[in-house]
Formats: sequence, structure tokens, C-alpha cells
Amino acid sequence: MPKRKNTFSSWRRGLAQRAVHAGWAWAQRTGSVSAEQPGRYRFGAMGTGTRLAFPLGTVFGEPWIHLGAHCIIGEQVTLTAGLMPDLDLGPDPILRLGDGVVLGRGSHVIADTTVSIGSDCYFGPYVYVTSTNHSYDDPHEPIGRQWPRMEPVEIGPGCWIGTGAVILPGARIGRNVVVAAGAVVRGTVPDHAVVAGAPARVVRRWTPADGWQPPLRTPPPVPIPEGVTPEQLRALSDLDEETAARLAELDEEASPGMAGLEPGV
Repeated sequence: MPKRKNTFSSWRRGLAQRAVHAGWAWAQRTGSVSAEQPGRYRFGAMGTGTRLAFPLGTVFGEPWIHLGAHCIIGEQVTLTAGLMPDLDLGPDPILRLGDGVVLGRGSHVIADTTVSIGSDCYFGPYVYVTSTNHSYDDPHEPIGRQWPRMEPVEIGPGCWIGTGAVILPGARIGRNVVVAAGAVVRGTVPDHAVVAGAPARVVRRWTPADGWQPPLRTPPPVPIPEGVTPEQLRALSDLDEETAARLAELDEEASPGMAGLEPGV
């Protein structure tokens, strides 16, 4: 015969689960780091609205890390300046993030020498950016004991760095560049390019003269018009395809007659 369900035990497990979830949510809120609540961290600069989610990854060299305003640093993100903690790295910042940078969960930014990330860059999860490479010149010495090579890294503003991408020492990435998921980037990437592969190569680029080459395969998304409310969007989501198509036709029919009218007419 089937065992009788222990209602009291189920109730206790449910209560314990809710308590654990509530406790973890409290820890996430309380453990996050911001300019107003820095905890033990003393960053060289941290702009308004910037927040490091809890739990944090490895963080050291904070006096040489400058974070812009309204940055979002995901959980378990590593930010380091210098080869190890407690070094004097001089008067200038080593790791600099512009305003509005988003670093996805589990990403690493390792700045043993200068790493600069421009404003409004978005990183997917588990991106790895480093200014240091292991050297293996001496075949008789373990690679981990040989002095590394360091080169500055620069990522221009407005870039999108896909999940699992690796940005190697010496990389110079231009403005509004897309780095595909899993790409391994080294060297210089021009503005308005899409790069993919390991090592990464340019697979698409925009220029004022030719536009996107090769041409984009899909039309650009249409932004939501100004003034549209969340309630209106929810109402649209409830429409069936036939009704939505009819409304689109009515909008197209009305548009030519409205072209010459002044606002309010």
C-alpha cells in the first residue's frame, strides 16, 4: 500500500524552503556593494547607481579600479588590478569601466596592466578579459613559474561581448563592435564590426559608404513608440493574429491622410 503523506512534514519543508529563499534574498540585498554601501571595498572611484551583486567573485586592487556610473556587475564577477593583492601600483588607475557597463555573471576582468572598457558596453556571462598571458620561452621551467607577458587592453564604447568570449592581451576593440559568443579576440578590431571564431575574424562590418557588408539578413527591430504604456502593450499581447493584422492595415490606411496634419489637428 502507498505510504500516507505526512502533511506536517510537508508543511515544515515548505516553511523551511520559504525561509531559505527569504534569507538568501536578504543576503543578496545586504551583501551587494555600491558607493553608498561599499562594505570593506575601497574602490578608486565608483559612480552613482553602480552595484556589484552578491556573492562577489575575487576582488582586489580596488584603489586602482575605477567604476563609472550606473554599472551592473553580476554575481561571481572577478575584478582584479595587479598581479596579487597589496601591491602599490602607482598613481594611475589600472582597470577603468565607463558609465553604464554591464558585466554578466561569472565574468573575469584581470588587469595586471591597463584595461579600459568604454561606456555602455554589455558583456554576457562568463566573459574573460585579461591583460596577461603566460610565457613558455624556457622549455625547462614550468610555464606557471615563468614571468608573464603583459599588454594593455582597450574595449571601445557601445560594444556587445557575447557569452564565453575571451579578450586577450593587446586587444584593441573599436566602437560598437559585436564579439560573438565563444570568440577569442586578439589584435585590433575596427569600429562597427562583428567578429567571430577562434582566433576571431571580422565577419561583417558597417561603413558610411557601403552600409553593412555582407548585408543584414533580417530587418532592424522597430522600437516601441514614445508614450506607449505598459497597459497598452499588455492589451496588444492579448490580441489574436487576425485582429492584430487588421489593426495594422487600418494604421497603414490612416497614415497617408495624416501626413500633412499639424499636431493637435
